[in-house]
Amino acid sequence: MANRVAIVGIGQTYHKSRRPDVSQPEMANEAVRAALADAQLSMKDIESVFFSNMETFEGIYLPDHGMADEAGSFMKPGFKIASGGTSGIAAAKEAFHFVASGLFSIALVLGFEKHDAGDTTAAITAATTLAWGKGQARGAIGEFAKQASNYMKQSGATEEHAAMVRLKADRCACRNPYAHLRLGLKSVEEILKSGYLEWPLRLLDFCPQSCGACALIIASEEEARRITNKPVWIADVVAVHQEPFRAGAFCDLDGREPYSQDVASTKLYKRNGITNPRRDIDMAEIYEPSNWEEMFLCEVFHFCEENEGWKLIEKGITEIEGEFPVNPSGGVLATNPIGATPTIRVAECALQIRGDAGEHQVTRDVKTAVATALGGPNWTAMVLLRRSL
Repeated sequence: MANRVAIVGIGQTYHKSRRPDVSQPEMANEAVRAALADAQLSMKDIESVFFSNMETFEGIYLPDHGMADEAGSFMKPGFKIASGGTSGIAAAKEAFHFVASGLFSIALVLGFEKHDAGDTTAAITAATTLAWGKGQARGAIGEFAKQASNYMKQSGATEEHAAMVRLKADRCACRNPYAHLRLGLKSVEEILKSGYLEWPLRLLDFCPQSCGACALIIASEEEARRITNKPVWIADVVAVHQEPFRAGAFCDLDGREPYSQDVASTKLYKRNGITNPRRDIDMAEIYEPSNWEEMFLCEVFHFCEENEGWKLIEKGITEIEGEFPVNPSGGVLATNPIGATPTIRVAECALQIRGDAGEHQVTRDVKTAVATALGGPNWTAMVLLRRSL
């Protein structure tokens, strides 16, 4: 029988646009030390290390090889995972499988990105002709601008609704000491005054580039119950990868293929007896590079009906005090060290379940939470977390 697996340690750096005070390994080490302290373990207790980093964006080949000391991975088995924007959850997912299998009892997951180490902007905004002949990807900004305009046309959402999502994110981020952008925004009108990156996507509609790291320690049931009296159980994980590049297309290439988010969430919910996600799940941390994306993702994750994601924000349902909080940490709109971004989603859900999120703890009692990740070529990964099994 497979081991049941829990998160027993969480560590996160303070996220900023630049970290000239530390090297990439030194920055990653901050998260590792914080997670070990949280679990009251030493590095000797860790049997394996799983890394997540978008090395293409920094131009540093195999960065895990250069931080064996700082990550505590010297002479230990492990993996470096790279699956685009889903990397930070993919690493957690692989660690989960290895601990569940019994191969390891305690493993460390380390996501990190030091954007000031390379030319990330060039990598993420470049247009690319797709190898399988399906057209051209215009980089993140172009794709998400296309998504926003299509969503406006499909759903009836306005730029004001997008600004409301950003305002919600900033209010949450201002309560989260680890968040990168804590702007103190006061009104929708203030956001609507920010310039366009590409219509209708404004500067304040999009995520930042952050330097930071996040570490998780996961353990088998036997070890978890020994280590902590507040284990957060990983109930299930799922990943769906599909080829067509539709990060912001909002339309099927052939009119038939479903979105990977729909496929992934349907599988996850069915396996875990979730028939009404807003009722059966208490909160979510979803990977939303733009505020328009958050509204759409609420629909394809079945938190609401199709074309009604903007109604959730209009009614205050996704606020930190709302019926179904979404991204109470401030989300990706506030903090985006890409290799660590999905790992942070899992960490923040775990903190909410433990009741340890501090000032950004949601008002409802969180017993079940879901974390998600988004990869450019229509990739989705999800993790379901529970206080008890």
